[in-house]
Amino acid sequence: MVKGMVKGVDRTELADFLRHCRARVAPADVGLSHGARRRTPGLRREEVAQLAGMSTDHYTRLEQARGSHPSRQMLAAVARALRLTGDERDHLFHLAGEEPPRDRSATDHVRPGLLLILDRLIDTPAQVVNDRGDVLAQNSMDKALHGDASARPEAERNIIWRYFTDPSARELFPAEDRDHAARTAVADLRAASARRPDDARLAGLVRRLRARSEEFAALWDAHDVAVRRADVKRFQHPVVGLLELDCEVMLSPEHDQRLIVYTARPGSESYERLELLRVVGLQDLIRG
Repeated sequence: MVKGMVKGVDRTELADFLRHCRARVAPADVGLSHGARRRTPGLRREEVAQLAGMSTDHYTRLEQARGSHPSRQMLAAVARALRLTGDERDHLFHLAGEEPPRDRSATDHVRPGLLLILDRLIDTPAQVVNDRGDVLAQNSMDKALHGDASARPEAERNIIWRYFTDPSARELFPAEDRDHAARTAVADLRAASARRPDDARLAGLVRRLRARSEEFAALWDAHDVAVRRADVKRFQHPVVGLLELDCEVMLSPEHDQRLIVYTARPGSESYERLELLRVVGLQDLIRG
């Protein structure tokens, strides 16, 4: 067996590619401060690990051409953390002995342009979500508001699945707003299903939701259709209290990904509470 090759993984080339990609990403490119003087250009290993939602030791082993075979989920997370283009993401998968994702109509690979905007939003919650409802990327403020999606099992990173199957997910919304949130989510998923009737993952999500939630099944059968647009949303946050936020939705050209940004009107009580949430989020990040 050739040195550096294990089960189809070209560990030497994979490690070299990761090091080169990490070196070219400046901290400011991903919304991080430059901090103390750095010995090498680019991100630190622990910063890539943090962005990818994995342990520093696990990522370090990849760069040192050792460790276990990286999972497809891990490869996708590292590709997002390093801001790889679609071609670079595919190359990463090939080096790891994996076939790149081919579902181009609903890719989980966040476009670098969306990530660039997300990284610069440091004082307001923002997330990138695909039209199935999978959370693909969050800034620190959004993690403080919604919780860290990367810390959940992959199946539970879908906001629609969690809303209809996990009672704790509804607690973030005032009781009187929950029916509207449910109808809006189902109507948006209906629109996505109509655009891509052959999307097996989307059809599977609908099938599982119908089997799990009578409420979802009833709303699905009502056949309401509406693409998610700008709205005003209220959140009952357990630490800072009630937040009334303007929700802006920026669609990708194919409408399969959207950047969602939450802002509060200057001078309002929600604006002050959002600033408090920013402080809370930074404290959690430091403790983590």
